[in-house]
Amino acid sequence: MNFIFFIFQDWKANSNNTKGKLVLFFFRIANGCSKRKYLKYIGIPYLVFYKFFIEWVLGIEIPWNLKAGKNLVLYHGQALVINCDTVIGENCVLRHCTTLGNSSSGSGSPVIEDHVDIGANVIIIGRIVIGRNSTIGAGTVITKSIPANSVVVGNPARVIKTKEEI
Repeated sequence: MNFIFFIFQDWKANSNNTKGKLVLFFFRIANGCSKRKYLKYIGIPYLVFYKFFIEWVLGIEIPWNLKAGKNLVLYHGQALVINCDTVIGENCVLRHCTTLGNSSSGSGSPVIEDHVDIGANVIIIGRIVIGRNSTIGAGTVITKSIPANSVVVGNPARVIKTKEEI
């Protein structure tokens, strides 16, 4: 994939969201530097800048080596914490105050499949899978895998509805 296309792959999905564009632009550059050997070493000053600016200034923890699919959308990127072992599919939406990670060191992190919409203040922890085309309601705490095409709410999380296949 062309590096220019790679760093702008989330641009259209965040068309009305300037902060989301900015954060994901910086993330994709850092992500590209971490994946390409020839950029890894010359990109070290940029990775230091990225860590400082995104984590300390904006308060968003998105590790530069995160595996995230194209068209990722960040709304209100405040207090977003993502573990580096988390995998995020294509066309996913993340809102503020969301945590995606593990419950203890080495315990595994979630896999978020394609087309998942995650609400505000959601906590998803552990070695679990969130099925494709699912919607996670605000304030939900998920510690078990969720099937595809589900609408999930609550603490503890429960599936309240299954979406029809289109």
